[in-house]
Amino acid sequence: MKEYFLVYINKIGMNHKGNFLYEFIFSDTTKNVDGDNWDTYPASGRPEPPHSNFIKKVGVLETEIVFELIQDSDTLAVWDAVDGIIALAYENINDYDTYPDSRLHFHFGDPLNKIEDALYEKDLILQYTKQTADENK
Repeated sequence: MKEYFLVYINKIGMNHKGNFLYEFIFSDTTKNVDGDNWDTYPASGRPEPPHSNFIKKVGVLETEIVFELIQDSDTLAVWDAVDGIIALAYENINDYDTYPDSRLHFHFGDPLNKIEDALYEKDLILQYTKQTADENK
């Protein structure tokens, strides 16, 4: 079975229930993964998901949780997340009444099972929309 690694989190928007929708984009490699405007400082909403040849699996998350995304940063670029300086996304806790016991954060190159385990702790599950033909090998 192939191993997949998180390379990008894309905010799709909000659905009719008021929940946020995010795409968790996985690749079978972390080497040379790139997308348009990943080197833009600051990112400020300009970077796009990685080029399609890197995208091997996509999971959609529906949640009430607000994530701060690297591509929306007013100080850093996506390459800072690739280099491990900051997470691709982290749980925004500004509107919480109390500090949570655990806080979701997702780093470039995290294996798929680590992402699924972290989400499962908050009763969240990815719904997969893209799978490669060789995934069942």
